Amino acid sequence: METDKIKKIFSWQVLFGLALISISIIIYLIHYSIFHDAHHIFIYMIHDLAFMPIEVLFVSLIIHKMLNSREHKIKLKKLNMVIGAFFSEVGTDLIEYIAAFDPFRNDIQNKVIINDTWTEKEFTKTNFYLRLHQYEIEIDKENILPLRTLLTDKRSFLLDLLGNPNLLEHDDFTDLLWAVFHLTEELVHRKKFNICTTEDLDHIRGDIKRVYCLLVKGWLAYMKHLKKDYPYLYSLAVRTNPFDPNAKVEFG
Repeated sequence: METDKIKKIFSWQVLFGLALISISIIIYLIHYSIFHDAHHIFIYMIHDLAFMPIEVLFVSLIIHKMLNSREHKIKLKKLNMVIGAFFSEVGTDLIEYIAAFDPFRNDIQNKVIINDTWTEKEFTKTNFYLRLHQYEIEIDKENILPLRTLLTDKRSFLLDLLGNPNLLEHDDFTDLLWAVFHLTEELVHRKKFNICTTEDLDHIRGDIKRVYCLLVKGWLAYMKHLKKDYPYLYSLAVRTNPFDPNAKVEFG
């Protein structure tokens, strides 16, 4: 069935090409029947053929590149909307939950108290620091229960995000989303944490640490995007900074 469809498309293209060639021949015959000047016809025909490679170069490389660039920007804009939905629905809360497991969270807090005056340089400097930061996670059988509840409640939302085709345009966010979903699955399938072995807790700790690293860096990149393109959303994000213990939505 798929072969028949390809043959049908190919046949349509061949017929269309033959029709265009026929029209061109007819026009040349009309030209010759009126002016009886084959020399003039062949001069312009060769001239057009000589320009054709340049025309192909212009269309295939320059225009095609411009169209691809525009399409890429549209996809990134849609993806940033997906990232915004992620942080609004689960990401910001997830940072607060996981940061509570970090014995050195004050070190990060001191670096990411973002305000309206931050520049490109400050975002770059902070991103470099976060990549070098040694993330640590301390958990026990009781304090991961609220985290499981949060992720269980957001499981359907995470599944919907994973099905978004725009994720192909952003490897870092895709890695973050998969890490969060894997952590969700690990926690959901453990019904009773009081029977978890030390090995189980170590495994969960590693999964949380992976999410924490990607989440913090992803959050900073998202804040940078808001600062550049959506200052009104950036203002709210600053006032709800999950790392700022003094953050509040109200001004003043």
